Amino acid sequence: MPASGRFSFDRALVGNELIPGRPLPFWLPILLGTLTAVGPVSTDIYLPALPEMERQLGAAPGSGSLTMAAWVAGLAVGQLIVGPLTDRFGRRLPLLIGTLCYAIAAAGCALAPTMFVMCACRAIAAFMAAASLVVPNACVRDLTQGDASAKMMSRLIIIQGVVPILAPALGGFALQFISWRDIFWATSCYGLLGFFVVLLFLPETLSPLHRRDFKLGPVLVRYVHTFKEQHFRYNGLIWMILGFVTFTYLTAAPFLFETVFGLTPFHYGMLFGIFAVCMIGTSQINAFFVGRYRSKTLLKIALCLGFSGSVVLCLLAIWSAIDVLPSGHLKAVYLWPIIGALMLTLGPTGAMGPNAAAGALRYQADNAGSAAALAGTGQYVMGMFASALFSFLPVGTAVPMAIMLLLAMITMLGLSFCVTE
Repeated sequence: MPASGRFSFDRALVGNELIPGRPLPFWLPILLGTLTAVGPVSTDIYLPALPEMERQLGAAPGSGSLTMAAWVAGLAVGQLIVGPLTDRFGRRLPLLIGTLCYAIAAAGCALAPTMFVMCACRAIAAFMAAASLVVPNACVRDLTQGDASAKMMSRLIIIQGVVPILAPALGGFALQFISWRDIFWATSCYGLLGFFVVLLFLPETLSPLHRRDFKLGPVLVRYVHTFKEQHFRYNGLIWMILGFVTFTYLTAAPFLFETVFGLTPFHYGMLFGIFAVCMIGTSQINAFFVGRYRSKTLLKIALCLGFSGSVVLCLLAIWSAIDVLPSGHLKAVYLWPIIGALMLTLGPTGAMGPNAAAGALRYQADNAGSAAALAGTGQYVMGMFASALFSFLPVGTAVPMAIMLLLAMITMLGLSFCVTE
């Protein structure tokens, strides 16, 4: 690999395979980024339409949340199965099947006559979309290592992290002109676009020499051995806990900013955009410094910044909960300080994800698909846990969200010091 750490692995594109000899095609990171957005964009783009969807499907109020549970469960299980399949059959074939079947299942969501059918189609779509999360990360590991891997991961993981945050705002805007069924038709078209992009442009990145058997026993053993490897264990856990951080914010923020502070959906959407810009900014800063500093060092710096922000957020949340209005509501004067502390807490995650992912996959050259799947599943399991935990905590202040984020940052910071060279 070039000393400069560019996206190259001394390979050239010939037909559908990469062979030794020339630099990696410049458009490949863009292509992988487009594919990795298939799953995240479908996660919550339809959430602003839930009340109308429940009404049209004749479902009970609040039952629409089951569609999110079905989606997260499908992604979690799907990644565990798709990962070993990509290690056995290569990256292209599972991704081709996954994107095509996702497009069909998303069309099923658009045509769903009942909430039960909607949940079933969402689960199937998520299971198939798992390939779009696993394969791009595995491709990065196939083609790069070390600093180059962290730099390329910066592009992919920021998409996986930012898109779910931006999607509700995009969906809310789109609903001014189209129906919720049209949103699912749009995601179906995006999946179909992904299928043709893979079919026409994506090369096979996994050499036949590195493919593994797909049998239940060896697959389970492979997952155990993957987790035992210390770089994956500690960096992978950090990568997984970032799912807890993301879903803590996604679960808590709507109630905090719209119900407690009284922001309109439009202003709430703008707030989503601010946090997304922060994450994108730190991701690009991280990409600039990768190669100049060790990825492990950059991860610790990002975690220290996130920890500092969570401490400030926790103090502000506690003080604002004490200094409430006579009505029991939070004072508006605390809105922007809390937003600022959240920016300092969530912004650095744009650098945490790429460096943790690069560290986790560092020694998984022959097992990249399974390793990426295990980490991806862990992220969504952590996300489900965060959402469930928040539902049992008292609401009305920023304290529950702040404490959950602080505990996550403390845990990740501690894990970052456990890795030895």
